[in-house]
Amino acid sequence: MPDENFLSQVPAASALFLREEEVRRGIEYLFFGHGALWRTIDARLSENELGRAHYRALYFIARAPGITISDLLALLGITKQSLGRVVKELEARDYLTTRPGNRDRRQKELRLTPGGRAVEAAIFAQLRDAMSRAYTHAGQQAVTGFWHVTEALMTPRERTRAARLGGEP
Repeated sequence: MPDENFLSQVPAASALFLREEEVRRGIEYLFFGHGALWRTIDARLSENELGRAHYRALYFIARAPGITISDLLALLGITKQSLGRVVKELEARDYLTTRPGNRDRRQKELRLTPGGRAVEAAIFAQLRDAMSRAYTHAGQQAVTGFWHVTEALMTPRERTRAARLGGEP
């Protein structure tokens, strides 16, 4: 059973938050938090015979229907060969469709099928629940601080991509 008072055990950042030990703690929390978040969906992925790369593709295609292969490559930061394998597998399972782009017929646009949307939504529900629990425990100010820190880690291009996914101009 998880410790419901875990936040009370987390030391507050010291006024010397740029010291190496404080920076290391932040890196470790990012590492372990990221791993824990993904582990919440591993069983569901396995049930659907999917890997984390498959889900990442489904997630971003769900967020941006009609996204092109090249834009998805940029978001995921993986090789064209890796994405090609993932797209081919998802297409074979009838989770997504490809079609020529509206502006450039050489581009491939990706859209989820109803089955792909259902699988993505079911898996996302687990991620949403895990994040919601963490947000609830941390509180609004901590969530805002988390967003500020993670946004500062992103490049300007990544911040622009993230803003577009969130519906910002």
